[in-house]
Amino acid sequence: MRAIVETLFDAVYLIIVITLGIIMIRKSNGNKQYRLFGVMAIVLGLGDSFHLVPRAIALCTTGLENFTVALGIGKLITSITMTVFYILLYYVWRIRYRIEGKNGITIVIFILSALRIALCLFPQNRWLSANPPLTWGIYRNVPFALLGLLIIVLFFQEAKTQKDNAFRWMWLTIVLSFGFYIPVVLWADVIPMIGMLMIPKTCAYVWTVLIGYRAMQHDKSQD
Repeated sequence: MRAIVETLFDAVYLIIVITLGIIMIRKSNGNKQYRLFGVMAIVLGLGDSFHLVPRAIALCTTGLENFTVALGIGKLITSITMTVFYILLYYVWRIRYRIEGKNGITIVIFILSALRIALCLFPQNRWLSANPPLTWGIYRNVPFALLGLLIIVLFFQEAKTQKDNAFRWMWLTIVLSFGFYIPVVLWADVIPMIGMLMIPKTCAYVWTVLIGYRAMQHDKSQD
């Protein structure tokens, strides 16, 4: 039952975010913000698929223990694509709110992103191992969490300042995604049930994509 439910949930998630991403790109009509948001959604979906598809196959066949390598590679790819996702979201912020300059913020975004990706590539992560070290899971997620925190603050401040009703909850979707993700990193290996928090984490990302899609639909209806 768990295999069926989890597989269906992940399939619906991937279909939704990738489909919405494609629609946003096709219907952006030259709007850089929504085209970039569409690319961001596709990066999210395709990146997660490298982990979720092998996981679904494993759950529905011989078990996770027999797909250690595929799952490890998928986690590595997903870790990198999620970093790219936040870089793209940062540029959505710049375009949407017509941000000029502020090169210091851009430099910090890229330093944190580069540090995150570099830490992911260290062999000490032992991605292909059935028991990767928790310490490196923490190391590589520190800059990722700081990156997320910065994006949260940027969207919260600008949406409030500019009274952006469409994006008023964007910051909250990111808070929720990290709030559900961090306990999984820290304790899922000790308490497997904590891994269930990946479900609401995934829902938070769907909400993120839906915010962009609905904003595009609203803007198009005003034309």
